[in-house]
Amino acid sequence: MPAVELELELDAEAELVRIWRMEELERAGYSSPDARQLAELSYVDLHLATRLVRNGCPAHLAVQILI
Repeated sequence: MPAVELELELDAEAELVRIWRMEELERAGYSSPDARQLAELSYVDLHLATRLVRNGCPAHLAVQILI
């Protein structure tokens, strides 16, 4: 597979992961803008992010904690 095709495939896969993360964050209770911001930050632990909100932490405060 040529390098250009491989790079495009990896970009597409990374985008699918970002979309999935965003959907999970929204499902947990984050607003769309906050979910998008967190989903794009690969260092944000998805499990921790969802657990914070599901255990009662306000989403806006969870964003501040995670970033």
